[in-house]
Parts: sequence; C-alpha cells; structure tokens
Amino acid sequence: MRGLKVLPSGRPGMGRLFVNLPDGRAVAWYDRRTNRISLLDETHREAVLAALRPYLSGEPAVGPPPVPTPAERLRLALPPDRDLAPNRPGEPLLGELAYGSPGTRTRHRLRREIEAREAVGAELEALEAMDWRVLHAVPLPGGGVIDHLLIGPAGVFCVATVAGRRQRVRAGDLLVTVGRADPRPDVRHIRRAAAHAARALRAPATPVVAVVDAATVEVAPTLRDVRVLQPALTPYFTTATPALKPPDADALFSLARDTSTWLP
Repeated sequence: MRGLKVLPSGRPGMGRLFVNLPDGRAVAWYDRRTNRISLLDETHREAVLAALRPYLSGEPAVGPPPVPTPAERLRLALPPDRDLAPNRPGEPLLGELAYGSPGTRTRHRLRREIEAREAVGAELEALEAMDWRVLHAVPLPGGGVIDHLLIGPAGVFCVATVAGRRQRVRAGDLLVTVGRADPRPDVRHIRRAAAHAARALRAPATPVVAVVDAATVEVAPTLRDVRVLQPALTPYFTTATPALKPPDADALFSLARDTSTWLP
C-alpha cells in the first residue's frame, strides 16, 4: 500500500517507530529494543514490512501487539500532565531560558548548565538498551529538582549535574566548588534528594554527582555516601552489583514517572 508514513516516537534512536495510514491512523509500530513489529491490522503486513525495511535490525518478530504488563497498564492510565517521562534534561532551565528575561551573563550560565545536563542525560539514556530507565528534572517539594533519576538492574540512582567549566572541581562533604566560584550545595542537596526518593519509592536510592568538562576533580576522602563521577558514566552503573529484577524496576519506574509520587 502506498502512502504509509513512518514516524518516530520517544527519544531519538530508542523510541518506537509508528507506521501510519495517510489519514493518520496507526497500523503498526516497531520497537527497536525488542526488535518486534506489532501489527494492528494484518491486511497491511507486507506494506508495513516494506515501509520499515530501512529501519530494521536483523529479522524482527512480527505479530499482534503483546498483552500489556501491569506496569504498562499503569503507564497508559497516567494523565499526560502527571507524566514525567517526556521531561528533557534541564527542563526547568530550558523554560527559564526561553520564557524568562535573563541578562547576558545569566543566559550564558544557563546554556552552560543545560549543556552539562544534556551531556549526562545522553549517557544515561544510552543505558536504556541495557534495561535501564531514566527520568529527567524530577520535581521535589519546595522547588527542588533531581536532575536525573536512573532506575535499573543495580538499583535507583539520583544524579546531580555539575558543569566543570574546564576548571578544578572540589567535592566536599556538603559543598562543591568549581574554580574560584562560591561553593555550591550540590552534595547536600543530592543527599537529601536521594533520601526523599527512597521514601517516595520505598527503595534504596544512591546519590550521585556527575561532573562534566572539569580540568581536575578532587573528592574529599570523608565523602563516602555520595558517588562523584565523570563521563563516561556507563561503566559505574553497568558493573554495579545487581539489585533489582526487571519487573521490580518496571514497577519503580511507573511509580517514579508520576508527579504525584513526588509532590503532595
């Protein structure tokens, strides 16, 4: 059938590809992670396979959509205004940059902070191919934000991002200092955020500070409960001791993506 359109959904390279009729109705979708084509209308099988052929990896499974799991049913029932999954890295800063009236210096700082969050976010999203799930800009009571929340085989991780600005970064028990700037309370904040996440999700949460583009990073020897990482982040998470089974991680992710989990 001519006129079928292939449209992406979700994060680039990781989301589904939907195959739509000219009137916009979906007739199938291709899930890259599972290499499966779910057909909504068997009569369009050959046309769907032809439209998706440039995007396929190997020989895909083809059939009707699988029965949704309890976690997927919960996700489908979540109202869009409560779903955190579409949040981009640095979402609040993007809004401040686009709709606020920052001066030149503030605008430059915001762009630098956004770039750091995007860099960390891209590394964490790459883990989705290994059964990890990530949320960005998770809101906390009082106006705080968890830059990135990572859930996967090794557990739950709350990640704060620090833009190193090619300077020396020093991480102490409570504060982080970048170059000669005033100390920032990143360590204290992410420790509190992880404690809040542990209560909200009823699961242990590890606080992490991810430093981007620093000349050097110095960590106080007394700082033991907060992990200070630099890109690449992947080895730390992929080599950590397994703590969650896939169904448990799915359930935690479904709970975490609901705004009402975090805000009263």
